[in-house]
Amino acid sequence: MSGEETRPTVLFVEDEEAISEPFSAALDREGFEVLNAATAGSALEAFDRAEPDFVLLDLTLPDGDGRDVCLELRKRSDVPILMLTARGTETDRVIGLELGADDYVVKPFSSREVISRMRAILRRAGTVAPTDQPYRTDGLEIDFGARRVTLAGDEVALSRKEFDLLSALAQNAGEVVTREDLMAKVWDVNWFGSTKTLDVHIRALRKKLGDSATEPRYISTVRGVGFRMAEPEPGAS
Repeated sequence: MSGEETRPTVLFVEDEEAISEPFSAALDREGFEVLNAATAGSALEAFDRAEPDFVLLDLTLPDGDGRDVCLELRKRSDVPILMLTARGTETDRVIGLELGADDYVVKPFSSREVISRMRAILRRAGTVAPTDQPYRTDGLEIDFGARRVTLAGDEVALSRKEFDLLSALAQNAGEVVTREDLMAKVWDVNWFGSTKTLDVHIRALRKKLGDSATEPRYISTVRGVGFRMAEPEPGAS
């Protein structure tokens, strides 16, 4: 057993065997350990039992809505979540991202596309480089090493992607970070999805920080270019 690489575990939540069986086989061939669940209830039980490295989540389940599963998983973990669904409207995608999903793929999909997106998400997970010096300004403090954010002394609960986005902005505080750079830093340099993902996460961050797009304390929009984080207090990075 020594020298063997650990295979990432994927919880695949899908009730249609015509989809789950061939795609599970494709995941296995690509080096993933697959744990299958066909209902919302069994998905949550399997997640608590196995603590997977990744979740593929169908939204239409026989005993509930996958969005509720996503919301519950986000209360428990920052595990990467990729939603798989036949619901292709922009509203559905935005709701899924606001609930904490990392990406959203509409059926029908190719296994190659989904696995490519999975690998991109896994590559980006936790890759925003920490610094020793915390960022502080106007009651907001970011401890990069501990991945902890406090506002007026109270901890702010952020998803992994929200923290990585805030870190990318804070580590370039006072400078404009383009939308393209943020997508490359926080998602993937070869990202091919809509930048609506970035807008959703910026909106979520502002809401959690009590910030305003029109009168920002922390995150300013530079129209047509990107975003700027407020300058840190003297002595804080």
